[in-house]
Amino acid sequence: MDEFDNTMIGRGRDAIGMIIDPKTFQENSVGDYSFDPEYGPCAAVGTAKLQGRCITVIANDAQAFNDRFPVVFGGIIGMEEAYKMAMTVYKSMEADKDKPMAEKRPIVLIVDTPGNGPGKMEEIAGMNKATGGYQLALAEARKAGHPIIACVIGRAISGAFLCHGLQADHILALSKDYGTMIHVMPITSISRITKMDIEKLEALSTSNPVFAAGVDFFYKLGGVEEVINTVDDMREIISKHINEVYAIKAAGKFDRLGPWGRGLLGEERGGRIVRLKAMGKMDGEFETVADQYINA
Repeated sequence: MDEFDNTMIGRGRDAIGMIIDPKTFQENSVGDYSFDPEYGPCAAVGTAKLQGRCITVIANDAQAFNDRFPVVFGGIIGMEEAYKMAMTVYKSMEADKDKPMAEKRPIVLIVDTPGNGPGKMEEIAGMNKATGGYQLALAEARKAGHPIIACVIGRAISGAFLCHGLQADHILALSKDYGTMIHVMPITSISRITKMDIEKLEALSTSNPVFAAGVDFFYKLGGVEEVINTVDDMREIISKHINEVYAIKAAGKFDRLGPWGRGLLGEERGGRIVRLKAMGKMDGEFETVADQYINA
């Protein structure tokens, strides 16, 4: 047994090899476009085959460092990495622009990130635009018909998970037995924003998935479509969900996919039972004052 068999944290490149058909990964190549390998070195992107089907792969490389931006290491998504990932999505769309929806290539996201790289230089140069651009690219590709499957193999934390994962049609995650971590905001930050005591939030986190972190809680919230129990199952389960997403899109049931679909799934699983009620109340309150603003 390898000493790392019980975790996939930091092993994005290993995950690529476990998922795709052997020796089919063409790194930094999408359609007719080739990336400079020195650009965004912590993002491993390219074209591969999965059970004979052409796919685009976008992963974090936690073993790489970006010498130009010292805060980008260990799987962090930096400004260059976010732009590179976004460009990978757009080049995939461009390569398949004349194909029918049933032939749009799937985009597989391998997620293992502790966050973004918010260094001073990145903030000045436009880190928020880079990560926002990546989110937009995935949303556009999803709506254009490309099945997008995110597979969390390690860490899915904070703003990096927002741009690298949450716009997918389906999100999958390795079991917590592999040390998989999912949370958008730690309890300390929730406490700072809500002014609630950490002790109270910690108590809530044992029973309320909204305040909790982890694969099982995100599953109940609908944030994770399926939990993968072993790494040997990743390949088959990702391929299965690609086929499911193709079928759902062919049936025109787009509301069952992406962020909206996860909201509905969370309600079905009992993790987000007041979401639609709250949205309905907000819509009703807005309608009573809408004319004051829309027709002003």
